[in-house]
Amino acid sequence: MADFQTIQAGLDEIAVRKDLRVPMRDGVTLAADAYQGVEDKPRPALVALSPYGKELQALALTTPPQRRPSPMWDGCIEAGDIARVVKEDYVHVIGDLRGSGASEGEHIGNYNAGGVSLGQDAYDFIEWVAAQPWCDGNVGMIGISYFGSMQVLAAAERPPSLKAIFVSGGHYDFYETTYHGGVMWFMPRAAREGRGGDSGWAFTDGVKSRMLETYSPEEIKEKVAERLRDPDVAAWPNLVHVLNYPKNHEAWFDIVMNEVDGEWYEERNPVNLARNIDIPVWLQIDQGRGWTMDGTIELFDALKGPKKLDIGPYPPMQSRPFIEEHDKMFRWYEYWIKGVDNGIMDEPAVTVHVEGSREYVTGAQWPPKDVEHRSLYLRPRRGLSFEPELMGAEYAAPDGFYQAPLTVTDKVEILNWSTAPFTEPTEMIGQGAAHLFAEIDQPDTNFIMRMWDEAPNGKRQLITSAYLKASHRELDTERTTEGDPRHPHTRAVPVEPGKIEEYVLRVYPFAATFLPGHRLVVELSNAEPLADEHNALLPPDAFHLPVGRPVTHKIYRDAAHPSRLVLPFTTRGSAEKENR
Repeated sequence: MADFQTIQAGLDEIAVRKDLRVPMRDGVTLAADAYQGVEDKPRPALVALSPYGKELQALALTTPPQRRPSPMWDGCIEAGDIARVVKEDYVHVIGDLRGSGASEGEHIGNYNAGGVSLGQDAYDFIEWVAAQPWCDGNVGMIGISYFGSMQVLAAAERPPSLKAIFVSGGHYDFYETTYHGGVMWFMPRAAREGRGGDSGWAFTDGVKSRMLETYSPEEIKEKVAERLRDPDVAAWPNLVHVLNYPKNHEAWFDIVMNEVDGEWYEERNPVNLARNIDIPVWLQIDQGRGWTMDGTIELFDALKGPKKLDIGPYPPMQSRPFIEEHDKMFRWYEYWIKGVDNGIMDEPAVTVHVEGSREYVTGAQWPPKDVEHRSLYLRPRRGLSFEPELMGAEYAAPDGFYQAPLTVTDKVEILNWSTAPFTEPTEMIGQGAAHLFAEIDQPDTNFIMRMWDEAPNGKRQLITSAYLKASHRELDTERTTEGDPRHPHTRAVPVEPGKIEEYVLRVYPFAATFLPGHRLVVELSNAEPLADEHNALLPPDAFHLPVGRPVTHKIYRDAAHPSRLVLPFTTRGSAEKENR
C-alpha cells in the first residue's frame, strides 16, 4: 500500500510523503517532503534544497503568485510550482539543508563553508532519492536563487543520477554576491534573517557562525572592534547591533566580518567548482540587477558540458511563489531526463532579450553579437559625447557634490550626464567600464553609478549599474581588458585625500537598444536613493551600505583627465533577431 497522503490542490489531487528522513554519509539525516501524482509508480524526480524550510515551500500549493510590491510577496518561496511539477509527471522533492528546518546536523557559516560541504550532502540526497521505489532513477533539480546555487554545488560533485540542472536567478561568486565592487549589499541579511519580504532561514540551534567557531572570544572581540572602526559600519544601527550581539545573526555576522575577498569566500566558489560540471546546464537570469547577470555569465563561461544561457527582460524580481520559466525547464528536462528529442539542442546556446527594441538576439556565446567598445566622454554642462574634452582643468572645472551621511540627511546627492537624443536605434550588448578621475577629501567613499534609458516623455528604465568602494580601486591587471575591468577586492587601500585618482568601475552586463529620441542618462552618487522608479520594484533590503562620513567629491573631465564610459556597441554580425 502506498505510504503517502492525498491532498487537494485546485482541481487536482496530489500525493505527498511527509517528513522523509534522508541519511547522509556521516549519519546525519535531512528532512524532506515528496509530492507526486496519485498513481503509485516510479517517476523522475526534481530535487529542491535550501535552508528556507520545506513547509514554507508548500505554500506554493495555496498562495497565488505575488509580484512586488505585494506585501504577501515572500522572497524565500523559491522551490517552484509543486502542482505544475506533479502535473508534468515528476516527483517534487523538497529538502531542508543540514542544520536548518527539520534536518539534523550543524550548518556552520554561509553555504556551510565551515562544516560538511553542501555539495556532498546534495550528492547523498540525490542518490537516496534516485534509489527510492517511487523514483525511476533519473533526477534533475529545481528552484531559484539559493536553490539555484545549490544546483551548481550539487552538479560539481557529479552524483551519477543527476542528469541535468536548470538554474534561474542563482548567486555564484559569494563575495561578489554580498559586496558589489566592495560595497556591502543588505539583501543577504534579509534572505537569512527574514526582513523586507523575506521569511529567511528556518533557523535552529544547529546554525552557527563560522567566525565564532574559528576564533576565541578574545580574538572575536578584537576583530569586532576593528570592524567598528569603519565609519560606514559604525553609522549603521543594524550592523552595530549584529557585531555586538551575533547570536541569532550568525550567517549575517560572518558576512559583515569579512569585507574583502579571499579564502573565506573562494574555497567553495561555485564559479570555480563549475569546471567539474559535465552534465547539461541551463542558466536563466533577468535583467535589471547587473551583478546577478555578471555572475551568471561568468559561470556559463566556466562550464564545460552542454549549456544554455537565457537572459530575460526587465523588471528583475520574479513572483513568489516562483512559477516563471517552468515551460523552458520542462522542455529541458523532457530532452535530457525523459529522452524526448524536442529539438531544444538545435536551438542557439545563448538567447538575450534586448531592452528598448524588445527583440531577442541569439548566438553561440556572450555577447551574442560582435561588439566594439567605444568611449562616451563626460563633458561640461552634464553632457556625454563621443568626442573627448579639449579644454584643460583650468577651463573645464570639475563637477562635484557633497554628501552628508544618511544619519543626518535623507537627501542623496546625484550628479548626472546625458547624451543628446539618439537619431537612430543604437544597440549595446555586453559589459563595460566607467573611468572616473575623481578627488575626495576623505580616505574612502562609494562610487555608485546607474545607467538609464530616458524616453522623450521623461519616463526612465534602469539599464545597468556599477559599484566601486574607493579603497577597492586596485585593478587585477592580468584579467582586465578594455571595457572589462576586474578588481581583486583582496585588500582595502585608503585614498590620499586631495589626490586625483582614476577609478575604473565595472559596468555590469546589459542588453539595450536606445531608440530615436531617447537619451542615455548616467547618474553618480555615493549612496542609493531611498526610493525611485527602480527601487520600488525591489524589497526594501535591496540596498547598499551608505558612506558614514561626510565626503566632498570632484569629478574631473578635462583634457588631462578623460572621465568616460566605455560601452559595448554592437556591430554587424551573424547573430539572429526574433520578435516575440
